[in-house]
Amino acid sequence: MLTSLEISRKVKLHEIKNIIERLNISEDDFEFYGKYTGKIKLSLLEKLKSNPDGKLILVTAITPTSFGEGKTLTTIGLGQALNKIGKKGIIAIREPSVGPVFGIKGGAAGGGYSQVLPMEMINLHFNGDLSAITAAHNLLAAMLDNHILKGNKLGIDVTNILWNRTMDINDRSLRQIVIGLGGRVNGIPRESNFVITAASEVMAILALSTSRTDLKERLGEIVVGYSHDKKVVKAKDLQAHKAMAVLLNDAIMPNLVQTSENTPALVHAGPFANIAHGTNSVIADKIALKLADYVVTECGFGADLGAEKFFDIVCRSADIYPSTVVIVATCRAIKLHGGVSEKPEENLYKENNEAFKKGLANLEAHINNMKIFGIPLIVTVNKFPSDLPSEIEMIFDLCKKMNVEFASHSAFINGGNGALDLAKKTVALADNYIINDRKYLYDLNQSIEEKISAIANKMYGAKDVYLEKRAKAKIKRFTELGYGNLPVCIAKTQSSLSDNPKAIGVPVNWTLTVTDAKLSAGAGFIVIICGDMMLMPGLPQTPAAVNMDVDENGEITGLF
Repeated sequence: MLTSLEISRKVKLHEIKNIIERLNISEDDFEFYGKYTGKIKLSLLEKLKSNPDGKLILVTAITPTSFGEGKTLTTIGLGQALNKIGKKGIIAIREPSVGPVFGIKGGAAGGGYSQVLPMEMINLHFNGDLSAITAAHNLLAAMLDNHILKGNKLGIDVTNILWNRTMDINDRSLRQIVIGLGGRVNGIPRESNFVITAASEVMAILALSTSRTDLKERLGEIVVGYSHDKKVVKAKDLQAHKAMAVLLNDAIMPNLVQTSENTPALVHAGPFANIAHGTNSVIADKIALKLADYVVTECGFGADLGAEKFFDIVCRSADIYPSTVVIVATCRAIKLHGGVSEKPEENLYKENNEAFKKGLANLEAHINNMKIFGIPLIVTVNKFPSDLPSEIEMIFDLCKKMNVEFASHSAFINGGNGALDLAKKTVALADNYIINDRKYLYDLNQSIEEKISAIANKMYGAKDVYLEKRAKAKIKRFTELGYGNLPVCIAKTQSSLSDNPKAIGVPVNWTLTVTDAKLSAGAGFIVIICGDMMLMPGLPQTPAAVNMDVDENGEITGLF
């Protein structure tokens, strides 16, 4: 079988000018980045404001294996299938982070005959967006330390600084560092740390901003630390936010590319769902909804993370709401949650009916979780060649029992043709749903502790919540400072419904442990850190990077 990279090179790409012509976008509203990609100017949104919105389809998943279960693949395959059944569909997904590309998961641009292209560009330095976010984040860090060194007129407490530095590579050695060593000429010595770019508040801000004005205001509200008299110090106090917006001037424009079947795709912003809110940009969604009848978007990791945050953070902030939710499952993930070890990976592809029946409980939990939001659901199985008909039948039986639609797909092998049944059923659900009552897990007027408990109990199945002393003190301070009415964004492992990555299936009688809290005032939420969650990932024993190479002609191999 051909690799995804080999398949991508066989595809005949349309020049991007042909894609914008199909979408009725004029060249005045588009910035070309070569022959096959470019950025949509924000002026287009104003020109399209009288157009009716299309219907939004949200793709999420069960708790994944470490290899991912194909949400992006499914999103792209479904978008392609929509066009094959005569519907005007557009895909809107996140940009890959270079860290995971060279780590364990590899690329994040779909796969097989359902991927966004040019694959190498999208997975590596795509139109400079992540570099711009990294630069904007680090500019604020540099201006903060420079202010302290050059007199500290704001009276910033050096022992109480919240802003860190960032880079887009998995590097665990940067989780805790000391900066400013080597004498006063090099700054004031203090402890600091790095987060991966996808976990930066600047990334979350870019993804949630609705305009350049909104972007600038949000950047200005970033809290970088506290003064000696316990007041917050913001980016705008350092006069850094405008220069940060300059660095993000191009990055705020959504990127337009195409799929392996030349379906238009917006690929923009990339906040992690196990750390940040985990969805592509609001601007990309809003533009896509004006251009198409159906927009297929995805959210990161399992529905307990990405989907919950999409509803409770993004939908509140952006005034959008999906008409259908697609839950992606794989037989291998169900076996994992039934107790089959994923090491070696081959274990997950062997028949094991007893484990499979047990593992279905994880899918059932995610279905019940999504039913809370009152939106039509469809479960889809991303099929692998090793899947048995009896396994697919067991998933189908569960869906019938729970009164949920079901459709398997083979979008990896067959592209849009492999997802026609999924497309037809999804369209039928979306067309028959009228958005009247938008549901959320909690009210913004509840306390931060009550919001955490609502998510822990309703979404994760936790019996109780325990706040460690540090987290409790920070939450108390955030509330006193007037941030208690913000939504919460829980950072926890993606490998379990709980905060313990080894607790597979549906853990019971457990307590969610909140170890820390972080204020993301610019993004507009409180990050609640649970368990041993790290904001800077590390590399696995055998990183994907070891299998990559480039020859003298610039041909890349090993990227997937």
